[in-house]
Amino acid sequence: MEPVQQFLHTASAGGVVLALAAAVALVWANVHGSSYTELWTTDIDLSVGDWSAHTTLQKLAKDGLMAVFFFVVGLEIKRELTIGELADRRVARVPFFAALGGMVVPALIYAAFNAGGAGADGWGIPMATDIAFAVGVLSLLSRRVPVTLGAFLLAIAVIDDIGAILVIAVFYSGGLAPLWLLGAGLCLAGVWLMLRWRVRLVVPYALLAIGAWAFMAGSGVSPTIAGVALGLLMPVRPWADPDATAHEAADVAADLGDGSVTHGEALAGWRRMDDLGRQAVPLAERLEVVMHPWSAFVVLPLFALAWAGIPLGGGALGDAAGSAVTLGVALGLVAGKLLGVTLGTWMAVRLGLGVLPAGVRWPHVAGVAALAGIGFTVSVFVSSLAFSDPGLVDEARVGIVGASLVAGLLGAAILLAAGRTDRRRAGA
Repeated sequence: MEPVQQFLHTASAGGVVLALAAAVALVWANVHGSSYTELWTTDIDLSVGDWSAHTTLQKLAKDGLMAVFFFVVGLEIKRELTIGELADRRVARVPFFAALGGMVVPALIYAAFNAGGAGADGWGIPMATDIAFAVGVLSLLSRRVPVTLGAFLLAIAVIDDIGAILVIAVFYSGGLAPLWLLGAGLCLAGVWLMLRWRVRLVVPYALLAIGAWAFMAGSGVSPTIAGVALGLLMPVRPWADPDATAHEAADVAADLGDGSVTHGEALAGWRRMDDLGRQAVPLAERLEVVMHPWSAFVVLPLFALAWAGIPLGGGALGDAAGSAVTLGVALGLVAGKLLGVTLGTWMAVRLGLGVLPAGVRWPHVAGVAALAGIGFTVSVFVSSLAFSDPGLVDEARVGIVGASLVAGLLGAAILLAAGRTDRRRAGA
């Protein structure tokens, strides 16, 4: 299976699990809210020598588990920008403008409702697209849409992820502690050097990765940025020449076929075959194959369990309905993404900077633009960074969940209508 197809397949299946986890969190928080709150506010004390830190289980899910998610995002960004769909700048221009419009317009809509208010800092919330949910919905319609539409959506989402990472790093980080930031930089430099020297021991990489995360957490920058940085450092090309590796593997296989080899020589031969196989596959690809299922089926569902439990009783829905934060998030995700992605795509095509993928028409673009309004995971994550007031976080989460549901249904409806038109044209 090609890397893009494998990524989309895992993302679509992960979207189903993520939706179930979010639904469980909502039901749990509203049926037995005390146990939900008690679990996720459990205090956790971390200490190593003289260093110590205090957090809660919910915050650990945000800063710890999401670092794994952003590591996978970093791997995908690196692959797409170097050898993937976005490596050809001519191909990348259209999804770049689409993603840019899909970030700027929602932020402006949110700011129009919240400028100068208590929720002014939340303008980054409706900028995000949840690739797992969006691809999950698109996969349900795979027989009714062009095959190139999935790659187009993925390209937009990858560029959107880059924008979200920059926004988090620049605008949603606290006061910087230079020495801690230097420590994180030294850990990342150590990883880079070991990769250059082709060190294969896992433990040094793990220790430096944990060190980069811990130093980043103390620096005032969201520690999830350490995950992105590590993903971007991973090589996307194999350490050994594939042709030379294949020839050597053939020689080893021929030796193993010789009945005169001893048991020890056979074991050594099989180990060498395994090693050659690993060298022929880029490290970034191997890590993505291993880590993406963990991210899709463990990390994101646990994050949803920790943060999607929104109490809807006691007038919470009424308060959210009259909240500028909820309204800005909801309109930003639904209307802003639909308008921004479509307008950005139109501008790129109109200016002659690129063309639509084969078989993709403007109704398909509008459907993808609507699906981009499903901003669940990263939007919830940004809301937890933007606001210290739990009430504002809840208002934002109500807007995110409601808007993501509407965006998914709207996108599916547009794509279904486009599919019916395509079939009528094909029949004619």
